[in-house]
Amino acid sequence: MHVAAQAMGLRPGDEVIVTPNTFVATSLVILKEGATPVYADIDPKTFNIDPKEVEKKVTGRTKAIFVVHYGGQMVDMDPIMEIARKHNLLVLEDCAHAPGAEYKGRKAGSIGDFGCFSFHSLKNITTLGEGGMITTNNDDYVEKITMLRCMNNKDWTNQSEYWLPSHFDNDTVDGKWGSNYRMNECQAGVGIAQLDKLEMLNERRIYNGRYITEGISGIRGVTPVYEDPNCKHIYHLYTVCIEEKELGASRDDFMRVMTREEGIQGILHYQPTYDFTSLKRMGYPAHICPKAEEFFYRREFNIPMHPRLTKDDLDAIVAGIRNTAKKVGK
Repeated sequence: MHVAAQAMGLRPGDEVIVTPNTFVATSLVILKEGATPVYADIDPKTFNIDPKEVEKKVTGRTKAIFVVHYGGQMVDMDPIMEIARKHNLLVLEDCAHAPGAEYKGRKAGSIGDFGCFSFHSLKNITTLGEGGMITTNNDDYVEKITMLRCMNNKDWTNQSEYWLPSHFDNDTVDGKWGSNYRMNECQAGVGIAQLDKLEMLNERRIYNGRYITEGISGIRGVTPVYEDPNCKHIYHLYTVCIEEKELGASRDDFMRVMTREEGIQGILHYQPTYDFTSLKRMGYPAHICPKAEEFFYRREFNIPMHPRLTKDDLDAIVAGIRNTAKKVGK
């Protein structure tokens, strides 16, 4: 994402509209280039950035929109692209959760100007723990990306004698200095093997996600994952939401019982980025995105989700959620 942010020419004074419901890395790459993240609230059903909220945030300083396909379900991309075309903005898809996910038959990373994928060990496919990939449909960015990921080096390709005066040159990319962001050959080999398995791994996640949804549907005050009919959700995460007023107990009360008495561990994703100390120190106020805050602080938790969950595991998760709801509900 940092390479993409440099390739699109982000500079101090530029604004980038971004979701608060994401790992901090999505905002860090904007900040690294001196631009300003502008947070737009989420859709409380999909937990993705809401296009209607994006439209409200566009100003004369807006340069780009960074969307994040949270949990494996893609953002509603058609209205995002309409906003981008209307205001001449660039679009970056953060696809860390969504390799192989689809929106109206189009793959994650194929719709915006850039698609950025993570191959961290917790993602749907990995390259020995770390790694990533950029996709783009715009040939104008290819050379920039290639140079920025490798210290601004540029191959000499038009010489009859390749060694004269040197076998490579070095230049800035629109004034930007690159980094050493190459992954090694072993990682690439693992990534190719993982890519061959991606569809199988995703199908297993989809089966597991839908099994859990069927098992916990109908519990008062417990909301299972919503699948947008326009999307192929590939279940990087399975996010359960607790509706406190309906259940008669808080999300935190629910998690205490579920973890300590039922043995099912939950984890929270993601604290609104502007609530971190670093962003607050920059002057970001609280309560910028009330739906995102309600989601993180009061509603959501993520349960175990990966392709190797057995039927016993899935049944234990379902039973743990059902039993907890009975214990804490009123």
